[in-house]
Order: sequence, then structure tokens, then C-alpha cells
Amino acid sequence: MKLWIVAVGRMKSGPEQDLAARYIDRLRKGGSPLGLEWGGVVELAEARQSTVAERKRDEASRIEAALPTNATFLVLDETGRTPNSTEFANEIARLRDEGVRDLAFVIGGPDGLQPELRARAARAIAFGRLTLPHQIVRILLAEQLYRASTILSGHPYHRA
Repeated sequence: MKLWIVAVGRMKSGPEQDLAARYIDRLRKGGSPLGLEWGGVVELAEARQSTVAERKRDEASRIEAALPTNATFLVLDETGRTPNSTEFANEIARLRDEGVRDLAFVIGGPDGLQPELRARAARAIAFGRLTLPHQIVRILLAEQLYRASTILSGHPYHRA
């Protein structure tokens, strides 16, 4: 199964990008034996329409166009379910074992996600109730994807 990140907002060069890349590189190396391949990151520019509803609609349209064909996707949203790391890893493994070919994790823009897009997601996941900048969410997601691969492989990185 290929893992993807589709994010509204660009990660500029700097320590945040370096940290996210470090975890993704670790995932690339450790995920393959588990059937977890790295698909990539798709970055979308923030919408510039005048109203929140128009911006959300535009971003949702571009997110859907950026998703791999027939991908299952999960959205990261502060109103979603907050799994622990083992539950997160087990969800990824379950989807892989069910034959999901592409699994995308969607990070919305500053206004959040269009409700209709969120409703079409397989699940909404929260990294807590706080609103976080997309750069930090991307780092947290990259680390949790790497951590999931270590949990599934029995590597001691995760200490439950």
C-alpha cells in the first residue's frame, strides 16, 4: 500500500521540512518489508477566494483532484478521533490487509476542510483538540507514520 500526504500549504525549506523529511526517509527504509511504500507529498496552494466557504470549496476540489485514483483517504482535523499510536498503526495495517492500494492523509488549509470532503473520508483523525499549523501537523504525521511502521515490525522505537 502506498502512503501519501496531500496538504494545503507549502513546506518552506528549513528545520521543519528537514524534520519531516527525516521521518519520511526512515519510513521509506522500514516500511517496504511491511507492504508500506511511500507515495509522496502533494502540496496545494492555499485558496484566495474572498469567503471561507469559497476557499473551502476550492481547496476540497483541488484535494480530490490530487488524490490517487480510488485512494482511501483520512483527514486530519481537530474534531476527529484521537487514536493512540498503536491504534493508528493497527488502522493502517487493517487498511493494507483489506487491499487498500493507496492511503492518503489530507491536511486542510487555514480555514479547515469542507464538510462534504470530511464526510467522504474513511476517518477523521485528530492530533489533539488544538488547531495546529500545517507544517507542524505534517511533522507529527510523518513521525507517526514512521512510528506505525516500527510498531508493526516490532522495532523498539515505540515504547508502549
